Amino acid sequence: MVHKVLFWSGLGVGVRLWQLGIEMRPLFNKESLWVYPVFASIGGSFGYWLMGVEQRQYKMLADRRDTLLEKRARRKERDEAAAAEAS
Repeated sequence: MVHKVLFWSGLGVGVRLWQLGIEMRPLFNKESLWVYPVFASIGGSFGYWLMGVEQRQYKMLADRRDTLLEKRARRKERDEAAAAEAS
């Protein structure tokens, strides 16, 4: 859980470094050091949101799998009952 937030925070800092590299500005300018935590928090919040999306998708997939398994069990019982009646 935490590793995803840390990854996206690191990516946010990396984006800031890339931005400064493209602009050919110094990476650690004293006046612009406050921006690194901003980019890290934006990236971290995106990672936290993405983690919630992933958990909801896993829950949805598990519910769908359970529904399909129940449906298969009901069909198997119905087929067995029909086979028993035919015999």
